[in-house]
Amino acid sequence: MPTIVWSDYLKYRSEQRGFELSQLEEILKYADERYYDNETGRYVVVGRHQTQLVVIPYESSGDVVTPITIHATTRQQIKFRLRIGRYTPYGFF
Repeated sequence: MPTIVWSDYLKYRSEQRGFELSQLEEILKYADERYYDNETGRYVVVGRHQTQLVVIPYESSGDVVTPITIHATTRQQIKFRLRIGRYTPYGFF
């Protein structure tokens, strides 16, 4: 299981947007829906925080995962990014 390093920025953004770090950790560790973002060069995990669909861009190096930020999203936005080639399906860590 990877080690998650929380940046001050992500802590700030999650607090500002009402996201709990414990739920974000669950998404990062166990969510099945993962993509590579060809525009940013980062990996993205998709999951549910309570009832809201979220994407968490992250960087991964060895067994360390650093989430960058978190965004609420829609299924339509994800499908669009897949269709235009911005997202490429990606497996686990």
